[in-house]
Amino acid sequence: MSQVITGDKYWEDRVAFETEGARHEHINDDDVLQLNQFDGLPYSSRFYTLLKERMDLPVWKAKCDFMDKLANRQFVIVSGTAKTGRSSQIPQWCTEFCLSVQYQNGMVVCSQVHRQHTVDLALRVADEMDVNIGHEVGYSIPLETCCSGDTVLRYCTDDMLLREMMSDPMLEHYGVVIIDQAHERTVSTDVLLGLLKEIALQRPELRVVLLTATHPGPKLLNHYRTAPLIQLEEVCSAEVVYTGTSHKDYFCSALRLVLEIHHSQEEGDIVVFLATNQEIDLARDILCREEADIPPHLGELLPISVYPGLAGSLPMTGEEEGRCRRVFLTSSPNEDLFWSVHTLNFVIDGGVQKRSVYNPRIRANSVAIQPISRSQAESRKQLVRPTGKTFCLYPEDTPLPSETRPHILESDITSTVLFLKRMDIGGLSHCDFMDRPDPECLMQALEDLDYLAALDDDGNLSEIGIIMSEFPLEPQMAKTLLASCEFDCVNEVVTIAAMLAAPNCFLIPRMEMRLEASQRHLKFQHPEGDHFTLINIYKAFKQNQQEPFVSVEKWCQDYFLSLSALQTADAIRSELTDILRRIELPVSMPSFGSKGNTLNIKRALLAGFFMQVARDVDSSGNYFILTHKHVAQIHPLSAYGTKTPKLGLPEWILFHEYTFSEDNCIRTLTHISPEEFIQMAPQYFFYNLPPSESKDILQNMLDKGAEHYKAKKIKKSPSIESIPEVTASCIIQ
Repeated sequence: MSQVITGDKYWEDRVAFETEGARHEHINDDDVLQLNQFDGLPYSSRFYTLLKERMDLPVWKAKCDFMDKLANRQFVIVSGTAKTGRSSQIPQWCTEFCLSVQYQNGMVVCSQVHRQHTVDLALRVADEMDVNIGHEVGYSIPLETCCSGDTVLRYCTDDMLLREMMSDPMLEHYGVVIIDQAHERTVSTDVLLGLLKEIALQRPELRVVLLTATHPGPKLLNHYRTAPLIQLEEVCSAEVVYTGTSHKDYFCSALRLVLEIHHSQEEGDIVVFLATNQEIDLARDILCREEADIPPHLGELLPISVYPGLAGSLPMTGEEEGRCRRVFLTSSPNEDLFWSVHTLNFVIDGGVQKRSVYNPRIRANSVAIQPISRSQAESRKQLVRPTGKTFCLYPEDTPLPSETRPHILESDITSTVLFLKRMDIGGLSHCDFMDRPDPECLMQALEDLDYLAALDDDGNLSEIGIIMSEFPLEPQMAKTLLASCEFDCVNEVVTIAAMLAAPNCFLIPRMEMRLEASQRHLKFQHPEGDHFTLINIYKAFKQNQQEPFVSVEKWCQDYFLSLSALQTADAIRSELTDILRRIELPVSMPSFGSKGNTLNIKRALLAGFFMQVARDVDSSGNYFILTHKHVAQIHPLSAYGTKTPKLGLPEWILFHEYTFSEDNCIRTLTHISPEEFIQMAPQYFFYNLPPSESKDILQNMLDKGAEHYKAKKIKKSPSIESIPEVTASCIIQ
């Protein structure tokens, strides 16, 4: 490696140049202009203005130390809160490192957990580097890529980086890989952390940088025992006020605090951390009602719902700032989402969060309200300005967990196992997990992939499994999409897949508008069920898009539908269609509404979701789930959940989602017949179902079908017979 990057001298000189340049507020034409090392153009005056701000960040003091460790060590860990500048400055310095050796080992990629944070960081860093977004600095998030051949620093979500490894398993395009927000321990991040250890052994020139918001826990430090740790100085903490509120009372206490702060007339916006989306909706309704009674001289109180995982940025425009006090209501675990809200002066922390814990025995999530970790609590305290306040709605001595529990221990890992099987094909056979998945979850994932015909007799990916891994979908939906190619209903099934992969398109308005919203949604209901209703909604959306004198935004508002969710579904549909064409699978012409098309859509759905079938055991909406004998009810937002005369309750249904929690509901369901289930379910899956009355009914039908088939064979000649409607399996299996 070149001597220019082996010690502190180069970086000390570089910092000295930047420090000197930052002192110049104006550059005259007669001066010798410094050229931007990334695009060769003269630096603008804004570069030096932003450089002054960057030099005030706590991370700046660690630059020489970081660059020295990056040059001499393969792994480096940097710990610092949201406002220390770790996510914006470290990637820039890594890009300088790669530039110093003329990108011989590749470019820089920085993974993020949340898509909007990915875009925001890329825009900010491009501005600081004085380059154009999409050129030297770019980003890649699901359904959107803003990069070019000139890109030397790319921000991307962790799942996008994983998918890139399917075609580049050794990440040879990159000289430095940065894993930001490693403390959140998402499934994709954990897989990346495991795979990068293996890649680093085969690529000694590769550099891996791990960024965490709080001091890394013992597991991360033990996983990378030789990696040096750089702990950034924390920004000045604001005042922290603890209360004796119990977890049961935090919701009312949070709303009372919001109103007290507003009546005190202290300046600044507020962020309230709640546990669930339902609490966000209820808090918004209550604050909107209370706002009507607030005296005008106190100013407007504007509650803003910030749902986790939804596309789009925070609705915070310059026009709103100063005119009113914004109250951000969120259940997002991503504290960094609010790092750029410079007017934030108050944080109200309920101290609890909603966690979905996957149970492999019943193939369903159980929702539990749990305390946040100490690292989350510390991150939330750092969000406000030094003059602000953080209200912790729990006693100071509350025993919070030290670390966030890894998602890989609580999630359905079927998609992850499919990906790792695909990586075996690419020549990478080992993933050194920081926390290995639960053996029961792993066995269930392998069993499900086997049922879906994604594995061959040796446990490797079959041809079907390889094709399934090409789609950014859950394995069951990927199998459904493949089956639709055989049943000539691709056009409709790709719409269903896109609508289910996108955020929920149904808006839940304020309480007084919910009856009207339900009545508007009735227009789209399809007698066969919710999957078909989603097709109706998408078709109506596309039709209104094409109308010259119709505002699609107003149409969505009138029918209480989310425009951003429908636009996301449209983009997902285009991506899925492109993948189908790339791997040369047929895309059928639309024939929605015909009897044959309806039957074929159900067959395709059953090809992927035969493990999610239930039967109404008492004709009152109590659905017995065949795989684990639990009884559930239909979610109220379902077409059948409304119990309208238009749609009676079907006896047999296929459902997309089941959550074993307080509501114990099945969501997105379609009416099927037992004959269709028998036809599409693999025989060995059917025989592995636990004993029940429902299974006896199916077995009786299967036996009668077999006797009828034998009788027909005796009467007919021994020529090859066509497969009858009631069989134990389907060709696609």
